[in-house]
Amino acid sequence: MIDLIDMHTHTTASGHAYNTLYELAYSAAQRGLALLGCSDHAPAMPGSCHYYHFLNFKVIPRTICGVKIMMGVELNIIDYEGAIDMEQNLLESLDYSIASLHTPCIQCGSMLQNTNAYLNAIKNPAIHIIGHPDDGRFPIDYDTLVAAAKEHHTLLEVNSSSLSPLSFRQGARENYKIMLKLCRQYGASIIINSDAHSEADVGNHRRVHELLEEVQFPERLVVNTSLDRLAEYIPFVKAIIAQAEDERCGQADASLKGYGGAMP
Repeated sequence: MIDLIDMHTHTTASGHAYNTLYELAYSAAQRGLALLGCSDHAPAMPGSCHYYHFLNFKVIPRTICGVKIMMGVELNIIDYEGAIDMEQNLLESLDYSIASLHTPCIQCGSMLQNTNAYLNAIKNPAIHIIGHPDDGRFPIDYDTLVAAAKEHHTLLEVNSSSLSPLSFRQGARENYKIMLKLCRQYGASIIINSDAHSEADVGNHRRVHELLEEVQFPERLVVNTSLDRLAEYIPFVKAIIAQAEDERCGQADASLKGYGGAMP
């Protein structure tokens, strides 16, 4: 399986990451990625950026180091009703969003409470990915989660950082085995992401690939291999594909003109 996409990365704007967007893009290019998503933490995360950060994405180039760039956010789910820490109108102006449970932003609840928080987030059409639904400190009903993700056309993330021996998330590997079995059963698609907080981890999905191979998870349910697959879940990707096509056509036109000029 060849990964072209990493949609969960953090820059220094998140407050606890260590590289700039340009440094992440350079690493993405070195690793052969076609698309890099920047998803800095929303304001409820201690130390993260002000909402003005998200208002000014218009100044960012859409291609850096030859890699297509999408600018989004990792939202914090802040209560068991699925409320998030960004106004809906601002959220809808971004390219995409991930919604996650983080211990600094919400207390670990019961299985019913945590599951309800995810379910209501999934119902928000401006939320495209559920981030790292793997932490045993937030027990959830995976059958209910996967069924809802399938119904509402939301991607479930398999997070490489969670599978690191240094991760503070508990029981991620075993929880993912449960989730992946249900994704196969329901036909629910997943997205592999690095959750990189330094440039060294951009596109580093090795641990996830090892897990997917172990459980023999079908490639057809992984969106990372194709921008067209990702576009089925994140509408803005269609603009990225169109831009890439325009650039190819422009290059072809220039080549044809050059060839035509050389003809006798």
